[in-house]
Amino acid sequence: MSQGFYEKVMIMPIAEDYIDSFHKCLDSVARERRYLAGVEAPSIESTREFIMSNIQNNIPQYIAIEDDQVVGWCDIRPQRGVDFSHCGVLGMGVQKDYRRQGIGNSLLDTTIKAAKAFGLEKVELEVYTSNTPAIKLYEKFGFVCEGIKKKARKLDREYYDVMIMSLFFITEAFNT
Repeated sequence: MSQGFYEKVMIMPIAEDYIDSFHKCLDSVARERRYLAGVEAPSIESTREFIMSNIQNNIPQYIAIEDDQVVGWCDIRPQRGVDFSHCGVLGMGVQKDYRRQGIGNSLLDTTIKAAKAFGLEKVELEVYTSNTPAIKLYEKFGFVCEGIKKKARKLDREYYDVMIMSLFFITEAFNT
């Protein structure tokens, strides 16, 4: 990680003022067609609704900002239903030119801490098995593979396997 990273890029909770910039960042990563489910961002209206709901409900969602522009994000949304609300689902991304600078690491660290404080016990995610840098990052934070969904995605006549990973905050969870 470069020494100037923390001078240039700031990690902060999502705020309404950054919705348009977040949408642009999300769309940029989605259009790479390699890392996210979907090949473009949802509509700006859907994005606004998602973020405003996160803000209103104190959902852990953090963004990386450089020069007042979103260059990365990480969120952990609790699952719906009283019997699944102890689990959160992680989503994250970093714009291409900002990868391998420690931004994903900082976003993930900050968001996981917030998810613990929020009261979540488990975080789940899905990642394409071809995305080895992301898998290594998740493993660094203690995520473990729970399984592989074979040929879960088909895009441009190519199949992609999806790894399901999780992180338990409470060690007793492994006893069940």
